Amino acid sequence: MKSLVAYYSRSNITKKLAETIADNVNADIEEIIPKENYQGKLGYARAGKHALSEKIIGIEDLKFDPADYDMVYIGAPVWAGKVATPALSYIKNNEGKLNNVKLFMTAATSDFDKSFKQVEKYSVKPVKTLGLTTKQVKKDDFNLDSFLE
Repeated sequence: MKSLVAYYSRSNITKKLAETIADNVNADIEEIIPKENYQGKLGYARAGKHALSEKIIGIEDLKFDPADYDMVYIGAPVWAGKVATPALSYIKNNEGKLNNVKLFMTAATSDFDKSFKQVEKYSVKPVKTLGLTTKQVKKDDFNLDSFLE
């Protein structure tokens, strides 16, 4: 099975999880790079505002076409209770190309249900989901077996 891991990570927590997943399933990996700046205090405020409004933003050109893969893992942090804007933009930009998706998210807290449901508005129904807290990822306190099977 040919797999792709596409992720956005503002603080490298989701990146760490994405790299772990990609290593475990021998997948190609694609970092979603926004054309908006979400770094620093102003970027943090902009991130929350964009997430709440579900703003679709520009992202840099992609190396991989998700339509070429049997399974696409999409990773994102949760911002203000929503999927981070860059990952949501990736999903929107690839509507119709995302047939088998496994969605993984990271957040300070463990309330992921609303974010997982949010992607369904964009014609993506994940076959599996995984939500991990920042603390779990930092301490490698997780098991991916059931998510990856």
